[in-house]
Amino acid sequence: MSENSAIGVFDSGLGGLTAVKELTQFLPHENIVYFGDTGRVPYGNRSRETITRYALQDVRFLKSKDIKILIAACGTVSSVAGDLGKEFHIPYTGVLKPTAISASQTTRNGRIGVIGTTATVNSSSYKKAIQNINPSLQVFQQDCPLFVPLVENGFIDRNDIVVRTVVERYLAPLIENQVDTLILGCTHYPILKDVIADVMGENVTLIDSGRETARYALHLIEKYNLANPQKENGSCEYYVSDNLDNFSKIAGIFLGKSVNQDVHQIKIEHY
Repeated sequence: MSENSAIGVFDSGLGGLTAVKELTQFLPHENIVYFGDTGRVPYGNRSRETITRYALQDVRFLKSKDIKILIAACGTVSSVAGDLGKEFHIPYTGVLKPTAISASQTTRNGRIGVIGTTATVNSSSYKKAIQNINPSLQVFQQDCPLFVPLVENGFIDRNDIVVRTVVERYLAPLIENQVDTLILGCTHYPILKDVIADVMGENVTLIDSGRETARYALHLIEKYNLANPQKENGSCEYYVSDNLDNFSKIAGIFLGKSVNQDVHQIKIEHY
């Protein structure tokens, strides 16, 4: 591990690319290695034991790439798989801590909503993290299991009746509970940010877990003096466990650019 080593990022599928996009804004000179476990997505409806086993394989692959910082850009892994950094002796962040801090600082009426996968919501990880910061804050949770397949199949148009109907149904209880701050607790969800904002209304602040995680990664780079000294923009390599074509197509939506030449398929079961 050195200053020139890459930042390692992983997710159950494509959602972590929202964090990658933010990383390239906050840390433009850093190299990034991304792994999306597209062959086993979604993690959100798996058992804690399965999620942890998958996450350990994902990290072992990234460690083989000589990374200097590890990011679990996955709300599910961050919520149920523990502190992977301690296990692998590397600076680490999930999406949970930085997102909870931001939401706690943002709310005006003390009522925070959390949307995430079923595993994330069942773990109550965001609720616990927020109330550890400020016990007086109220947290209202809602799992949204259809959001990930919508995004991964390209259903992201705010005017699409299917997308809007699903979003309205999931968010109705949070509107009823008058939250003024909403955590997008899965890194897929910022892709649906426009329609979520429409449904929640202009008085609700959305907290993007990918953006907050990228901001925290900048803090880790500075804390451990790991900034890459290169002057040019860093490189990004992408690895997946399933079909390359589908990844490249949807990744273009997440990142706003083509990644065809930088995508490689691996057998994650070997790690």
